Amino acid sequence: MSELVVEGVTKSFSGKKVLDNISFTVQEGEFVSLLGPSGSGKSTLFHLIGGLFGPDAGNFYLDGNKINGKRGAISYTPQSPSLLPWRTVLDNVVLGAEIFAKPDRPQARMMLEKAGLAGYEDAYPHHLSGGMRQRVAFVRALLSPQDFICLDEPFSALDEFTRLEMQQWLLSIWEQNRKSVLFVTHNIEEAIHLSDRIIVLSSNPATVKREFTIPFERPRDQALLLSEEMLQWKKQIYQELQT
Repeated sequence: MSELVVEGVTKSFSGKKVLDNISFTVQEGEFVSLLGPSGSGKSTLFHLIGGLFGPDAGNFYLDGNKINGKRGAISYTPQSPSLLPWRTVLDNVVLGAEIFAKPDRPQARMMLEKAGLAGYEDAYPHHLSGGMRQRVAFVRALLSPQDFICLDEPFSALDEFTRLEMQQWLLSIWEQNRKSVLFVTHNIEEAIHLSDRIIVLSSNPATVKREFTIPFERPRDQALLLSEEMLQWKKQIYQELQT
């Protein structure tokens, strides 16, 4: 497991500041969500963590090692599953491990079975539903050698029923290995249901407005979504986003 420290990160594009002095930590085995308005720089922050480009100021540390501009330090799942259409489900999920070392195909088959994808190992992405493709993408992230995972709105394109199903599945799989996760979403309820902590960002430029520690015990059940406690937390976080 890995700890990520984001320290005073600032980034501008074409003279416009997108991120302004962003600082927070994701501890080992922690599930942290980023919430903020559209255009608040959440995806930009992920690109910086992933080393696609460097910050104008500030640093990223993974387990104490500076990773500014370093690619391959984290596992990243974008909004789209981004599966390779010419590779089978099994070949897609071992891709990350394949880049760094010899993939463990028996383990990959076991993970696909846990994901409810037994029998689809030799299928191609176009044979799968949207929810199934997201499961494949997440299994790929889990099987990658990196211990830190960034998930960028992975369920945003799914219908509400499939989204709820995927949230519960994600929690059940994550509970088994507890890799550190930084999760971007626009959905307050989703963030509360999944997270240990929620970091609320402002926009234009993005700053850290507030952090919320979610008190609900794990494992979490879907019944939580209909509870009075959930409603109170939603109100509190919604009000913070509106100010």
